[in-house]
Amino acid sequence: MLNCYLTIVIFVRRIIVVSLLFNFLLLGACSTSKIIQKKVDTLYSSASDNHFTGIMLFDPDKKDTIVSYNSAKYFTPASNTKIFTLYTALKLLPPKVPSFKYLISKDTLIVTGTGDPSFFHPIFKDSSAFNYIKNFKHLAVYLDNYYDPAFGPGWAWEDYDLSFSPERNSFPLYGNVVTIFKDPNFGIYPDYFSSTVLVRSNKTNREKSENIFYFPPERKDTLYVPFITKDSIVLGLLEGIFKKKINHLNRLPAGKLETFFGSSRDSLAKEMMQKSDNFLAEQILIMGSSTISDSLSSKKTIDYMLDNYLNDLKQSPRWVDGSGLSRYNLFSPESLVNVLYRMYTEYDEGRLFSLFAVGGESGTLKEWYVSSTDPYIYAKTGSLGNNHCLSGYLKTDSGKILLFSIMNNHFRQTPSEIKERMQEFLAFVKVKY
Repeated sequence: MLNCYLTIVIFVRRIIVVSLLFNFLLLGACSTSKIIQKKVDTLYSSASDNHFTGIMLFDPDKKDTIVSYNSAKYFTPASNTKIFTLYTALKLLPPKVPSFKYLISKDTLIVTGTGDPSFFHPIFKDSSAFNYIKNFKHLAVYLDNYYDPAFGPGWAWEDYDLSFSPERNSFPLYGNVVTIFKDPNFGIYPDYFSSTVLVRSNKTNREKSENIFYFPPERKDTLYVPFITKDSIVLGLLEGIFKKKINHLNRLPAGKLETFFGSSRDSLAKEMMQKSDNFLAEQILIMGSSTISDSLSSKKTIDYMLDNYLNDLKQSPRWVDGSGLSRYNLFSPESLVNVLYRMYTEYDEGRLFSLFAVGGESGTLKEWYVSSTDPYIYAKTGSLGNNHCLSGYLKTDSGKILLFSIMNNHFRQTPSEIKERMQEFLAFVKVKY
């Protein structure tokens, strides 16, 4: 009887200890969240601030929101839009992207574009598409399968001659830019435009309505200028590449189109995310439409993603382009964290993090979020005038992975002041959580 009584007492004591331990851990977690929330209040609730900030910090393992500060409100995301574009690439594009679609008729290859941005791009070295096409005696091209304007909705009209704003089209070549360099020798790539590059100072890098380019004689570094991508230019460039006359078709002949797959999807995505390449982002959306339709349109891709993969977002975004150049885009921090969570649970962590800029090491974050030990920020920046956002993944000192989105709109301070505040907050979370 005594033994039975002692067993019951020991059992009850163990229950009490476990319960106390659980409550202690729970209180510790709550205490940590309160400490982090207090830091948010200190940094972002100052009466002197007159801009708009939204923050969401999320623990994916616990499925617990640590901080929610205006996280359901809409903000201008700038290049944080590329997070949605990345998810689109991972969902719609195969490991080797569709370079072009084609029909073979006797000794003629009939080609139509898919929007693949890598063809003779100065960064990407995949030549499989070129090697396949060059083997045919005759080549015909159909270019009328693209249904969007050259520029995205709401893009700044005066950016037409700037390197970050190339035109969009179905068959991009050379990144849709002319590269003009002075050292060690003056050169133009592609040389198709050699006769229309003038060594002369001008208010713009290119005439607005024609492919006449200006290179200031005093300039030392390389100049990248978008060119107008009308059909005659694409045909001329292709004829220069393949050294043969190319037939321009007004319609495709009957027959099933085959797809040629070329460049690495992840290589394109990595360059887009780490360097915040607007051209790649736009063309990735266009390529996405080639996998669901014969008609190329970034809007078609956006609608498909929102209807099929993102139809349960609590704040459905206003999503109008792939790059975030448009101020028409509206996203909430919560929606961005939602997509980050989907990618985190659906794809290998190492592969996923390798696509993002790394704090203190690479891309747009090379000069920020520097760590004396291992990197702790893997994220996408987003900047437009008076707006700066950062969304991605944070590794804490305790080994946890957290998802975050910080969106700042309409500030009048310098961007560095905004970034310093964000860096202070995320470094604090790294240590405390």
